[in-house]
Amino acid sequence: MSKDALTYVSACNIYMFRQKGITLIEVVVCVAIFAILSISVYGIFTSIVNGIAYYRDKTTVSYLANQYLEIMRNMPYSQIGTIEGNPHGTLADLPNSINLNIGGISYQIYYAISYVDDSADGTALLGTDPAPNDYKQVKLYITNVKNGVTSNFLTNVSPKGLEGLASGGALAIQVFDAVGQPVSGATIHITNTSITPHINLTRTADANGEWIEVGLPDSANSYNISATKSGYSSDQTYPITEQNPDPVKPDATILNGQVTSISFSIDRLSNLNFYTLNQTCSGVSGVGLEVKGTKLIGTPSLLKFDNTYTSSSSGLVALNNIEWDNYTPSLTGPSYMIYGSSPIQEVSILPNTSQDFNIIVGPKTDNSLLAIVKDASTGNPIQGAEVYLQGAGNEYTGFTDGSVWSQNDWSGGAGQSDFSNPSQYYSDDGNVSATGVPSGLRLAQVGGTYVFSGVLESSSFDTGTELTSYTTLTWQPTSQDPATSIKFQIAANNDNLTWNYIGPDGTGSSYYTVPGTTITNENSKRYVRYKVFLSTTDNSITPVLTSININYVSGCSSPGQVMFSGLQQSSNYHATISMTGYQTQITDSLDVSGYYVLQVLLSH
Repeated sequence: MSKDALTYVSACNIYMFRQKGITLIEVVVCVAIFAILSISVYGIFTSIVNGIAYYRDKTTVSYLANQYLEIMRNMPYSQIGTIEGNPHGTLADLPNSINLNIGGISYQIYYAISYVDDSADGTALLGTDPAPNDYKQVKLYITNVKNGVTSNFLTNVSPKGLEGLASGGALAIQVFDAVGQPVSGATIHITNTSITPHINLTRTADANGEWIEVGLPDSANSYNISATKSGYSSDQTYPITEQNPDPVKPDATILNGQVTSISFSIDRLSNLNFYTLNQTCSGVSGVGLEVKGTKLIGTPSLLKFDNTYTSSSSGLVALNNIEWDNYTPSLTGPSYMIYGSSPIQEVSILPNTSQDFNIIVGPKTDNSLLAIVKDASTGNPIQGAEVYLQGAGNEYTGFTDGSVWSQNDWSGGAGQSDFSNPSQYYSDDGNVSATGVPSGLRLAQVGGTYVFSGVLESSSFDTGTELTSYTTLTWQPTSQDPATSIKFQIAANNDNLTWNYIGPDGTGSSYYTVPGTTITNENSKRYVRYKVFLSTTDNSITPVLTSININYVSGCSSPGQVMFSGLQQSSNYHATISMTGYQTQITDSLDVSGYYVLQVLLSH
């Protein structure tokens, strides 16, 4: 105990000894003083102990680093390599690490060694360096297993005299995202178990998403390579097997004196929720669902994503952390068939988005026809189209539901409160222009350069009912120059007066920045507007908006679709599809046998 603590405790003892009686308060005060001083002393003691442990660990790591770097320095240059690495050697790598226990603490020690193709004398990639193995880069890793802290040490080792090995090939790897931008920091894993010694390498892509691995041994279709990054999808090469005899991206071949180039595309992961609903919008459980993507790992039809699921008690099938792709659902099992869906048939998922997909299911019948009616020029579903079906001695009439609000022309200018003229809008801040060529919305120019930001607010659109569900927000083009951006907010109400613009998190501080994002927090509202924000960091470049679509459905419906179930089998059905403002289309000799889907495009 410290001198001050002893003094206070002694004072309390003397005081109590001299008094004929003491009160409870006096006892509590003395005990409290003693407790406070004891805690202070304990805190100081703990800090000293932790400090000693920290500096002891630093000393141990420094000692180990000096020792194992010295081991490497004393080896012949040609032997500096790792057990499963490139270059090959006898030093420990991650799969074959050294494990030591010093002072009761475990340490893991390993090396990562690679050839460096220095640009000072040309490079293998440019074909200007026939001997690209200029020198070796050695990384030593020491991990304190107890606290998980890893220390690393880096050094370069050059050969005496002439550079590198006389044989071997090079592997040039590039990693980019969905729009072709480089992915820096991607982890690249290279393995080859068909040669001796085996190759097992882990590298990191540079700021340009690139890595060059030189000095690899000859080997045909046996270098398996993958590209990954936390929070991103993955991409890889595939071996030639009986199950996949013709991979889209086969394992790489390395030849002496040649560069093998290969690229990988990865991007941020997304979420997709399928809801199996009946025609009154209630969730249907136990529905078997098969979901297929479009990306191939082998030709002609080996898909990268093809999985089956069963809907939960609420009708949900949640696909979390999936990569961008077009996904198509289909039902499995004998009980149900699809009466419609929103979006139609398939959904396009972009990176870093979340989207919902509603599947309207009903009792399965032997023969049925699902009619899908779209606008021929835009591909958007048409609401209210009449489908008149004749066949097998019967007649049926149905109307499509669901729709989309589109705008692709703003040249009529501001001043329109309600959306009636499709080329006008409500207001802008004076910093946007809609008169350029090609047509579209862009930033205004002042003195030959673009302003840095501009805002436009649309007219209000009437969906016709308060039973409206807004599904997705899309726009074109889907990507812009990296120096520019386009973002949106949505506002909806039932009085056509109160406009509170919000983003996907339901607040005014967030924005829709990725086309295809699900619209949230704005359902059961009849009127809708959008606000678009254009910006650039380079006043010689402007973002351009050519069109915007707000998809919505009224009630529990499927946009542009109508189902005819319980039909008689016949090869001579006759369908007439009509809509005001469109050319009527007649389709003869429809062979309805089983589940038949009829897609119709109507022209204005």
